[in-house]
Amino acid sequence: VQLQACGGGLVQARGSLRVSCIASGNIFSANRMGWYRQAPGKQRELVATITSGDSTNYAGSVKGRFTISRDSAKNTVSLQMNLLKPEDTAVYYCYANLNYYNSQGRVYVKDYWGKGTQVTVSS
Repeated sequence: VQLQACGGGLVQARGSLRVSCIASGNIFSANRMGWYRQAPGKQRELVATITSGDSTNYAGSVKGRFTISRDSAKNTVSLQMNLLKPEDTAVYYCYANLNYYNSQGRVYVKDYWGKGTQVTVSS
């Protein structure tokens, strides 16, 4: 099982970017999925999460500007980022709590992280 993120890049302040992440492998189903970010010299912080029932949770600093969505059939999660600010600059990591099955067909649950994608917002 792995998470592969795409998107990100460089954008000017007040611009928009979209990052997406797809989970692949022996996945039975996805529970909570989301995005975290880590800026230089800072700890990793929650950006947004979405449950299998599509309930969402946002960090206060991004509420109203970012929108998280998922496609459970494709095990993907996306983050639409609007009105970006220089302080949004960070490496963005996708996260998923997944039910996966082993070679014997038994199902387990585990947290997975993507490798991160850089988002840079210039002023």
